Amino acid sequence: MTPARKKRLYWMVALLCGASAAAAFATAALRQNINLFYTPTQIAAGEAPGGTRIRAGGLVETGSLERTPGSLALRFVVTDGESSILVRYEGILPDLFREGQGIVAMGRIDPDGALHADQVLAKHDEKYMPPEAMGALKKIGARGQLPRDKQESYR
Repeated sequence: MTPARKKRLYWMVALLCGASAAAAFATAALRQNINLFYTPTQIAAGEAPGGTRIRAGGLVETGSLERTPGSLALRFVVTDGESSILVRYEGILPDLFREGQGIVAMGRIDPDGALHADQVLAKHDEKYMPPEAMGALKKIGARGQLPRDKQESYR
């Protein structure tokens, strides 16, 4: 092998090793930042990994909201109709949060099986349509595409 080919081979090997290391670092970083979604049934069955941040979603059970007096700490139960899990959260809840409403809580599973949430998001009603979208549909005369309860307000 000539010295020029040997030098070129070393550069190719170094480039391949560098690309492999960059891909490994990117994969490791993405794996740490991923938030997988689990239902209360999956969490109750033990499918959710402990110690990693997950997202859990379902409906807030009516009558399950308990606030701690003098602090922002609260507890509530989230269900998917089959199983329920306890969610502990300390902070200000979103405006759309209420019992019977769908939510998504992000946090970690405690050893006792409860979700210790660090963020709670309230889900909109599936009939929800932003005012801008309703206005645009009204402007183009697409009244039939609006939900029935919204059609009356735009006549």
